[in-house]
Amino acid sequence: MNPSRIPSQFDELTNLSYLNLSNAGFAGQIPIAISNLTRLVTLDLSTLSFLSVSMLKLEDPNLAKLVHNLSEIKELYLDGVNISASGNEWCQALSSSLPNLSVLSMSNCCLLGPLHSSLQKLQSLSVILLDNNNFSASVPEFFSDFRNLTSLRLSSCKLNGKFPDKIFQVPTLKTLDLSSNEQLSGTLLEFHPNNSLRSLVLSSTTFSGTLPVSIGNLTMLSRLDLSNCNFSGSIPKSIANLTQLVYLDMSYNKFNGQIPSFSMAKNLTRINLSRNNLEGRIDSTRWEELIKLVNLDLGSNSIGGSIPMSLFSHPSLQKLQLSNNNFSGGLHEFNVSSYPLDTLDLGSNNLGGPLPASVFKLQGLNFLSFSFNNFSGSLQLDAIQQLKNLSNLDLSYNKLSINYTGTASSLSFPNFRTFNLASCNLSTFPDFLRNQSTLNKLDLSQNRIDGEIPNWIWQLNSLMYLNLSHNQFLTLQQEPSQNLPSLLLVLDLHSNKLQGQLPHLPPNATYLDFSKNNFSSVIPTSIGMSLNSTIFLSLSSNKFYGGIPQSLCNGAYLRVLDLSNNSLSGTIPQCLYAMSESLGVLNLRRNNLSGPISDKFPGNCGLQTLSLNGNLLDGMLPKSLANCANLEVLDIGNNRIEDGFPCYLRNISRLRVLVLRSNRFNGSIGCNGTNVTWSMLQILDLASNNFTGQFPRKSFSTWKAMMVNEDKVMSKLNHLQFRFLHFGQFYYQDMITVTIKGLEIELVKILTIFTSIDISGNKLNGSIPEDIGKLKSLYVFNLSHNTITGKIPPSLGNLSDLESLDLSSNMLAGEIPIQLTNLNFLAVLKLSFNQLTGPIPNIKQFSTFSEDSYEGNKGLCGKPLKTNCMSNEAQPPSATPKSKGTNSITLIGFDWQFILTGLGFGVGAAVVIAPITFWEKGRKWHDDSIDKILLVILPMMGLSYTGCYNAKVEAEEDIENENTEDSEDDDDDNEMEDEEIWGRYCVICSKLDISRKRVIHDPLCACHNSPRISSFSSTSSSSS
Repeated sequence: MNPSRIPSQFDELTNLSYLNLSNAGFAGQIPIAISNLTRLVTLDLSTLSFLSVSMLKLEDPNLAKLVHNLSEIKELYLDGVNISASGNEWCQALSSSLPNLSVLSMSNCCLLGPLHSSLQKLQSLSVILLDNNNFSASVPEFFSDFRNLTSLRLSSCKLNGKFPDKIFQVPTLKTLDLSSNEQLSGTLLEFHPNNSLRSLVLSSTTFSGTLPVSIGNLTMLSRLDLSNCNFSGSIPKSIANLTQLVYLDMSYNKFNGQIPSFSMAKNLTRINLSRNNLEGRIDSTRWEELIKLVNLDLGSNSIGGSIPMSLFSHPSLQKLQLSNNNFSGGLHEFNVSSYPLDTLDLGSNNLGGPLPASVFKLQGLNFLSFSFNNFSGSLQLDAIQQLKNLSNLDLSYNKLSINYTGTASSLSFPNFRTFNLASCNLSTFPDFLRNQSTLNKLDLSQNRIDGEIPNWIWQLNSLMYLNLSHNQFLTLQQEPSQNLPSLLLVLDLHSNKLQGQLPHLPPNATYLDFSKNNFSSVIPTSIGMSLNSTIFLSLSSNKFYGGIPQSLCNGAYLRVLDLSNNSLSGTIPQCLYAMSESLGVLNLRRNNLSGPISDKFPGNCGLQTLSLNGNLLDGMLPKSLANCANLEVLDIGNNRIEDGFPCYLRNISRLRVLVLRSNRFNGSIGCNGTNVTWSMLQILDLASNNFTGQFPRKSFSTWKAMMVNEDKVMSKLNHLQFRFLHFGQFYYQDMITVTIKGLEIELVKILTIFTSIDISGNKLNGSIPEDIGKLKSLYVFNLSHNTITGKIPPSLGNLSDLESLDLSSNMLAGEIPIQLTNLNFLAVLKLSFNQLTGPIPNIKQFSTFSEDSYEGNKGLCGKPLKTNCMSNEAQPPSATPKSKGTNSITLIGFDWQFILTGLGFGVGAAVVIAPITFWEKGRKWHDDSIDKILLVILPMMGLSYTGCYNAKVEAEEDIENENTEDSEDDDDDNEMEDEEIWGRYCVICSKLDISRKRVIHDPLCACHNSPRISSFSSTSSSSS
């Protein structure tokens, strides 16, 4: 509207009832003559920028007169006008000036709350539209008193508290929108048959509870949006009565049970039930009867069975999203009569068989994903040329073999934004991608591509994500002066065979992973110049040498720095300690770093993982580590640290993993005082140090994470990880190596339910306390090679999850408690070289252990030892009971038939064996013959056999080692280590079931001869 044409007087318009000046765009004030329009019924001043003063504060005299004189107004629209008034001001101004108001529309007016009770005077109100204001208050119940109320919209108003149930019962209410009020709660009670609701929108609130069966009474409902709430229970079958439904969204809830039929709602255009716990099948639903259906999203549920093929040829369906379910079976060919389908997402199911050729005739497809299934067969990549509109393709992680010949013109392929062919047995780099100017994401990881990474890849200026990991690339083409894509945020080249020097880094990348390659050079001193935006940097598991460049500290946004498993030397730069304010993970393990660990950790240290394992670090553990209050993993094993037990870390309440193995720590274990909690500690490794004193009785009683029953933590099953990009799926996965009977087992993912205590190879004394039985979730317990005395506490039988128990090489006495036979998951048992006596229990799991579990205890008897228990000793629990009716007389009677038979066999055997015994050549011939026979027969029975000659050599070596003595402490340790490592070990057989919610244990353990290991050590590591 032109301001020059706005009349300054409205005398001739005194009968005007409707005035709309919205979006007029003029400046200045409203002419005062408008106030003379006393018969005005509708006034629309929406989005007028000149109304910057508070209209309803009545600060402008013209506006004040305007509001007071226009008392006949029934419809007032002020949307987008910056009123900025408190609740009592604007509510009272309206209620006192506009008593006949029926329509109030004041969205986006910067109104404040709470809503004042004076609004109750406006009993004629039928439409209340107050979206996008900041009330920060509860919804008043007096809205239910407006008997003419038809529309109530309060979305995005920061409402809180419980929504009044009575408002749902207003018989005239047709539209209710409370969306995007995250603090607003409520439930849906019974709906009366005469309810008039046509639109019910509660999305992004905290409404909860179940849906009442009476929801079927809302027969006029056309829009139902309950997405992103906390509803649970099944979806009532009565919802099929909502025949007028057009829009249905119940995603992001906790609904379970089966999906009801919607075939009666012929007008449905959108069905979104994703992100729930729905199950059952959908192949019985007559989807073809929903002739107006445009969008069907059932993703992220537990729906099974086959996918109805009628959905692929639906006449109106444009988006079909069924990912993250349990659909199985194959996809058959189907008729393609039209091309409305533009989105087809079947990822993360159990579908198999070949991909139907019909899919590549859906020429309207824009998004196609079959990833994470079991599709098999071969596919020519040229087939996608038919899909001219395709911009997003994901066929990753199937059993497909995708072939690319490169014969077709690169210009004949569609223009992609996302191109994912991970784990597709691809052996050739698709060179048609060189002309993809719109490509944002490229994932060719876990294929068989070798040779060079082409130089043209760095010329794709729109590329933001590049993942070529887990291939066989040898070299990386890159011009020295080449400008890398400025938009490239993620570059993942790990697990290849790349060699030479580290390439140039993209200038703005946030994620850089070059780990597990063959790069062999110093790390460029100027590397920090390219880390302006980098959050994750991993150069681990290469052959980098030299010092750690100071310029790394220029990475102001670094959260994860992993330089582990290289040959780096020198000291740790001081600036890295200062960087721990922002760093969450610092992993420098398995290098050749030397010198002390600096005592310069800042007061606001943010480290969650610190791994320095396997270096040459010396000195003392810095006390400023106590500043790292978020520390969960502290691993400084296999260094030369000489210190006492780190009691100054007692206030780090989140500590889960503490590894001090193979250092020179000394003194007693544990701390005085009551504030030593470490309630979340789950892995403690103090092995191979010089700790003395008694077993820590007070400390372990505070380790609550080791006391929780497995069933209680299953609902929170997770892995130790550091999530450093909250907007994506990027996280750093902690990893640790534990030692069980000399065998290093690498936990690639540390389950939060895995617990372990290893205090072996120290000088602890005293007894094992009975309270150890409280650590009911303990998986591994190792106290070997100490001087522990006393008896084995029977309470160890309470450790129902225990899979490895090693108490060997101590001074334990007494009998083996029968309670230990309750350990049904025990796969490793080592009680050797103690002073135990009595019979060995031979029931349940104990019947599976070999002789070396008990050797070196002269007082033990019974199987599997060769020493039988004397008759006056208590029989082991597995002893065969006497037959019914047997008495003591039969034990001393004679059976001459058996005696004579035995005598005959004895004489015959003597004739054969005696010459062998005294004739050396005959004895050797006999042994060799028996060996040859057993070496043929026993493998056929699934058994293994070591010949007598080899056994003799091993025995002689053992005797020679035992007779060799050295007064030096180091040599004593070596003898202890060889004794521990050379023997047999059993692999712990535990895994997660397919739901990842329950641990399955296999009590049958595969035992093998252990190889010699150079050192009795355990290292801890972290990996991404």
